[in-house]
Amino acid sequence: MHEVWDRIRGKQAELIPPERLVFVGKGDFIAIGNEFRSILVRYAGLKSGDRVLEVGCGIGRMAIPLIDLLSENGRYEGFDIVRRGIRWAQRNITSRHPNFRFQLADIRNQEYNPRGRFKASEYRFPFENDSFDVVFLTSVFTHMLPSEVHHYLNEIHRVLRPGGVCLITWFILNEESRSLLAQGKSEVDFRYSFENCLTTSLTTPEDAMGYPEEFVRELYSQAGLVLRDPILYGSWCARTLFLSNQDVCIADKAPG
Repeated sequence: MHEVWDRIRGKQAELIPPERLVFVGKGDFIAIGNEFRSILVRYAGLKSGDRVLEVGCGIGRMAIPLIDLLSENGRYEGFDIVRRGIRWAQRNITSRHPNFRFQLADIRNQEYNPRGRFKASEYRFPFENDSFDVVFLTSVFTHMLPSEVHHYLNEIHRVLRPGGVCLITWFILNEESRSLLAQGKSEVDFRYSFENCLTTSLTTPEDAMGYPEEFVRELYSQAGLVLRDPILYGSWCARTLFLSNQDVCIADKAPG
């Protein structure tokens, strides 16, 4: 197994962007991408011929490890609000792997795209209904307000094929994470109430948003997505048993 990962990592190394262009995310660029590749395969059932959408694709951190997985019959689409990241991915990834495509979503964001044309709560994903087998988002809903999350879940349901799967990461507030927060152990300090959620800052609540588990479950239900149990909880709040840093939710669109 280690030899396989070393070989994959070697191929990916030539696609690592310059550090000055990596505008989000911490830790080893390739290692984190490979971690989520493994999660997508093991828990979301990602296959080589699947049609995949990544919402908030950044500069390709999650896309690069999928290059060796998706066959020529598979397809990856990603969109993001940061122009320089999309341009880099188009020039360096799509140019070599045409079935990996990236596009700019001109969504207004105070930090990354303050002049954007669209509100996130109104943005229609630029794809037809039932277009994808798998949709995934990492570190997106941890920075979005409830109205935006609600709209995005509806859009995910729309573009997923019947029987398709979505994988989304969150900061989920439940009895365990709230207890660890109260003890001061969490790496994210959710101290302010904001629109049924918690945030680290009332000035810029999108810096980090924590969602109550019962509210998360209701959001999935309202969007027509069937949330799988158990939720795969993360280490962000100092759990000792975890899958990844953030909490991972996997849900299905009911077959037609």
